[in-house]
Amino acid sequence: MLEMIFSAQFWVDVCTIIVIDLLLSGDNAVVIALACRNLPLEQRKKGILFGVGGAIGLRILLTFFALNLLALPFLKLIGSVLLLWIGVKLIVAEEENHDGHIQAGTNLWSAVKTILVADFVMSLDNVLGVAAAAKGNVPLLIFGLLVSIPLIAWSSQLVLKVIDRFPFIIYAGGALLGYVAGEMLVGEAFIATLIEAQAYLHWLIPMLCALLVLMFGEILNRRNS
Repeated sequence: MLEMIFSAQFWVDVCTIIVIDLLLSGDNAVVIALACRNLPLEQRKKGILFGVGGAIGLRILLTFFALNLLALPFLKLIGSVLLLWIGVKLIVAEEENHDGHIQAGTNLWSAVKTILVADFVMSLDNVLGVAAAAKGNVPLLIFGLLVSIPLIAWSSQLVLKVIDRFPFIIYAGGALLGYVAGEMLVGEAFIATLIEAQAYLHWLIPMLCALLVLMFGEILNRRNS
């Protein structure tokens, strides 16, 4: 365990999980704020605290399911295609107004319930991205989620301001998801067997997937504009 923590690859993977969560969880942070907006001032911090705590537990549980599903034959192939689309969607995502969709809680537990239900509905992209980045490493998965989810809850406005000022971060995030999708693809059993003798394909395919996300994202952005 200690050897894993002191390895460079462990921290690279942790940073990957945090970046994916930061980029894909902006909506979740907005939900937390909206769900607690009608609470009395003294209950807002409790609502956020309990909501974030429940969201962490829910996210870990969902990601464990995703890890087990990705161990089944051909599901890594399907997961990599989905992750490629999520990367493209991140680049071309339109701003959404959640005010009409998120009901503010009138008491502490109704707010927490709203946060958990919304987080469950909105977590597919996060869970799939994080499960792929964790590569089956459960301690890494838990550590990355424990660090990133509170970070999202309390720094969402800062993250949004940084993204507004440096839009290229969104493109970098889309490319990162594409790269992770490519790593998942080469981890699929039958593909791994086909490319076993060509070691360079283990990094070339993820790079091509990252470029594919950027290319399709830019094409769709130009078409929308």
